This record gives sequence, C-alpha cells and structure tokens, in this order.
Amino acid sequence: MSERTALVRRPSPHLGDGIVTHLERRPVDAALAVSQHEAYVAALESAGWRVRWLPPADDLPDGVFVEDTVVICDDLAVLGRPRVPERVGEIPSMEGTVTGLGLEVTRIDEGFLDGGDVLQVGNTVYAGRSARTNEDAICQLTRQVATRGRRLVPVALNDCLHLKSAMTALPDGSLIGVPDLVDTSALPYLRVAQEPAGAHVVVLGEKQVLVGASAPRTAEQLAAEGYDVTVVDIGEFEKLEGCVTCLSVLIPGKPGCAERRA
Repeated sequence: MSERTALVRRPSPHLGDGIVTHLERRPVDAALAVSQHEAYVAALESAGWRVRWLPPADDLPDGVFVEDTVVICDDLAVLGRPRVPERVGEIPSMEGTVTGLGLEVTRIDEGFLDGGDVLQVGNTVYAGRSARTNEDAICQLTRQVATRGRRLVPVALNDCLHLKSAMTALPDGSLIGVPDLVDTSALPYLRVAQEPAGAHVVVLGEKQVLVGASAPRTAEQLAAEGYDVTVVDIGEFEKLEGCVTCLSVLIPGKPGCAERRA
C-alpha cells in the first residue's frame, strides 16, 4: 500500500494576530502553541502518517491552518481561493508542495473557497456555504470533483466559520456534528456530538480517530464504541477558531513524500 502523507506547517510566532470571526479575541501563548502543534504532529506520526512540512510562513499568522488552502480528491489537488486577503499568501507554498508530490493541480478561480468548508465522505463531497466559501466556488468545485467520480452536496451554515467547524465524519462514514449549525435537510443523518468540540474528528485509520482535549465526552463515547481514540490539546489554536482538522491535510495512499525535516 502507498504511503499516507500528512501536510503540516509550523505555527507562526505571530499566531496571536490570526483572524477571529465568531469568538472574542483572547491572548495566545505562542510557545505553548508550538508545543501543542508538536504533540499533534507526533499523534499523526504514531498513527502511521508520514509528515511533510510546508515551508515556514512566519509572516502569515493563519498559515498553520493548512486545511483551508487545498482540497485533495484522490490524485487531484484543488487549490483554495481565500476571501480574506491576509491568507492569499498561503496558497503558493501549498501549490509547490502538492505539485512536488505528483498530484494533478487545479485551482478555484471563480468566487472564494476555504478547504475547511469541504468534507469528503466516500463518494460524497459536502461543501459548506459560509462567509469564506460561496456559490460560484462550489459550482466550480462540483465540476472538478466530478472528474474523480464524486458528487457534491452544498450545505448551508448558521453562524459558523467552516463546515468542519460544525460537522465531520467517523471512519464508518457516519456524520457527527452540531445540528443547530448546519442545514440538516441536506444530510442523510447527523449524529449529535456530545459537546461542540466533539464535532471535530480526524479519521486516522479504519478504527483510529483524533479529537481535541476540549471534547472529553465525545472521546469517551467513541472509545466505548471500540474506536482507538487519540486526544490532543490544541487549546491555543481553538482561541482562533481552529480545530483538529484545520492543522493538517491528509493524503491517503500517495507516494513520493519527503523525509520529515526539522
């Protein structure tokens, strides 16, 4: 089986200047954020993911939230198009990295799209209509993922930064999230998370999941159901509306990763 790759970027020392939309700004401990990020990366590696580091972006406070810059669909990498001007500078380094991995690279050039608004479950791609992602971009993404046999389902959001702020999926493909934040009529089913942060689940393997320390009840419930649950504290990133999905881009089964570098 081909290697599984996780793309990550080190936090900027200016992380505390990152964009906050739905939360009151709080001070961020940059040193603690680095330690939390290191533990997050270690959890990915322990689950068998080979880490590839994106180039540093110390002048881009939100650069650590790499998920927003690209959507991976099999061997296709669709570069996002940030609505927020401060984040446009994150795209070129992601483009260079996915090109180096041998992926086919396309881009969103109509409207705006953040990767955090895109959730893939089997052959279905859910795309959130949010303040960061609009209809023009969703229409273009629909055409792009169709080339890989996927159908796209738009989902309206309510007072929520990204779709993955409201819901994610478990290894069996079932959706988990906060019903008040999404238009559930677009979904086949939505399991109610034990707490808001329980909507944020990263699938690491067939029975492996990663959740934040801010979702202890969800972690306990999933463990009781037989999942191998890894818990990481990303509290400094949560102050900026980040969650466990935001900090990596997972590419299952793609060869060509470089060695982990410091």
